[in-house]
Amino acid sequence: MHLEGLHHVPHSNWAYLYDKDTFHLRVRTQKENVKQVFALTGDKYDWKNYHHEHRMQKIVTDQLFDYWETAVKPQNKRFSYAFRFHAGEETVWMTEEGIFTRQPEPPEGYFERPYIHEVDLFKAPEWAKSAVFYQIMPDRFANGDPGNDPESISAWGDAPTVESFFGGDLQGIIDHLDHLAELGITAIYLTPIFEAPSNHKYNTTDYRKVDPNLGDLAVLKNLVKNAHARQIRVVLDAVFNHISAQSSQFQDVIEHGPHSPYAGWFHIHEFPVKVTDGKPNYEAFGFFAEMPKLNTANPEARKYLLDTAAYWMNEVAIDGWRLDVANEVDHTFWRNFRRLVKTINPDAFIIGEVWSDSMRWLHGDQFDSVMNYPLARRLIEYLNNGDIDAQRFGAQISNLLMRYPQQANEVLFNLLASHDTPRILTQLGGDARKLKLAAAFLFTFTGTPCILYGDEIGLEGTGDPDCRKCMIWEKEFQNRELFECYRSLIRLRVTFPALQTGCFHVLRADPGERAFVYERKDAHAHFVISLNPSEQLVSLSLPLEGAFQDVTNKEQVISTGGCLQLHLEPFSYQILIKR
Repeated sequence: MHLEGLHHVPHSNWAYLYDKDTFHLRVRTQKENVKQVFALTGDKYDWKNYHHEHRMQKIVTDQLFDYWETAVKPQNKRFSYAFRFHAGEETVWMTEEGIFTRQPEPPEGYFERPYIHEVDLFKAPEWAKSAVFYQIMPDRFANGDPGNDPESISAWGDAPTVESFFGGDLQGIIDHLDHLAELGITAIYLTPIFEAPSNHKYNTTDYRKVDPNLGDLAVLKNLVKNAHARQIRVVLDAVFNHISAQSSQFQDVIEHGPHSPYAGWFHIHEFPVKVTDGKPNYEAFGFFAEMPKLNTANPEARKYLLDTAAYWMNEVAIDGWRLDVANEVDHTFWRNFRRLVKTINPDAFIIGEVWSDSMRWLHGDQFDSVMNYPLARRLIEYLNNGDIDAQRFGAQISNLLMRYPQQANEVLFNLLASHDTPRILTQLGGDARKLKLAAAFLFTFTGTPCILYGDEIGLEGTGDPDCRKCMIWEKEFQNRELFECYRSLIRLRVTFPALQTGCFHVLRADPGERAFVYERKDAHAHFVISLNPSEQLVSLSLPLEGAFQDVTNKEQVISTGGCLQLHLEPFSYQILIKR
């Protein structure tokens, strides 16, 4: 047994409260090195009468390790625990104090969960588990009110530039809510709508005002009201990392220097404020002088931003926040933000923009979710690169699933592309077959899926600003086959909780093969999903019993001799449900 492969941390994603009665334990072993793992749990005050042995399940495998998990339901709201590993004739125990060839006398030196407090439970809004999001950049979605257009706008559909405006607004979104309802969308994420000089609005000048080119407070309220009438929630974008250099606060600092009441709102290296050779003498988003970074540790700045969040939640009844550049804002601010938001609306959904491992924000004291760019990168690479076999892809996905507690995985904000990336169809070489495969995975995988406006009708575009093209509304110029594919996949997902929070398990991911097969199941439904991102017809045999039905063509696939035979066309997917 390779003892150096054994790993457990008695906190966060390795040991966590899943619900008020259930605690999850995870442990890692070297790949294919350990045959069985048991978790030994008991009450430290009376181990003799309150101890149990739990056989752990190998839930996923990545390129180097196997991951084991079990659910524990403590009788007395506390427990100590150790692990026992078996490999052939060899048995070892692992406690907090190390690895032993004989069982240490419990509970001395065992891992410990002193007491389980329900108030410490990380619990995201239940509705987010079944939500399907749609991201909209208002200036590029639809022009519903030409009367609020900027002075100079480009013709709808022209190639966008960094500076161009197209006149899209909140009324345009209201006018096309039926499109979202037809698609099956249940939540909208809007990029910033507050007053700002740019088309993207990520450089706010006034956090308490809807940008006049997008509408006003009344129109925003009408949008939320109309969306809610269609059972569609609305999440706004909060840009609290930085502000516009044209904001009244920063302009006051430029004018009055250290004597400005707002001087402490920013990270200024020296006065007077200036920009030399394009570089500001103050902290900014990136090195963009027009976006000075806010000092969220400053009491006045912090209060202003938190009051802003409260204002929009109370005034408009929005359903949550997406937090821009969230990883560059201090954790104390986000803890204060969460307490405020959840006090106003415990069901509000908080999504952080973090592009890498985000465990620091997912302990239940800050965010409910983060934008899952790592998943998108791995999926796109798998679909595009014929040298990446199913085993490698499965290992990558499994590794991602082990980053976070299960309740975090269930609401991770899964996206294929956003306003900050090239369009997904463009990333996939313009191949709609690959996009259908990507969509099939998105809507049958663990997490909360999000579509960037226009992806469902085949909108293409390279990086910014090309990815921020205008929505195409003429049906003759839309890919309606792609739209119907998205619609059917969304309908399937929202109908079956098994595709939302059901167990995920890799059924086939063999080395050298491209086809990837996995299952999602709960007590009520069992799905088998197969992806074939290759030019070859693929035939597979799976050790599954029973009769299944193809959800697309309704054909029956019946197991014979304990094996299910699958035949996958090139660049196709198949979704089967057990009957």
